[in-house]
Amino acid sequence: MTVNRSRRARAARKRKRRLDRMEHDLTDAQWEALCAAWGGCAYCGAQGVPLQRDCVLAISRGGRYTLANVVPVCRSCNASKCNAEVTTWLRRRRLDERAFLERHVAITRRLAAEFPD
Repeated sequence: MTVNRSRRARAARKRKRRLDRMEHDLTDAQWEALCAAWGGCAYCGAQGVPLQRDCVLAISRGGRYTLANVVPVCRSCNASKCNAEVTTWLRRRRLDERAFLERHVAITRRLAAEFPD
């Protein structure tokens, strides 16, 4: 069996190894609750588009898929943010950083009470 040696394939294997080393504890029920609580993209507010999981603290920077670290985002925001620090990225895109952070804290607290460990 030959191994694909393209840059994309190497990056995918590296990401998979990084993900496999960490313990992720975001359940499907928690993901559905997050999507319902945000009501659209957490960053730009887009509604009616497919949402993806994005780590506020990127996996490459030590983040994990947990209730407190994941937000639902549109494809455009997820691709644009990449592994950037969220507040820096929000400022660069001229999005409301304070509104996002306040809402993120409020939603995280409410869902943490709803889904105790």
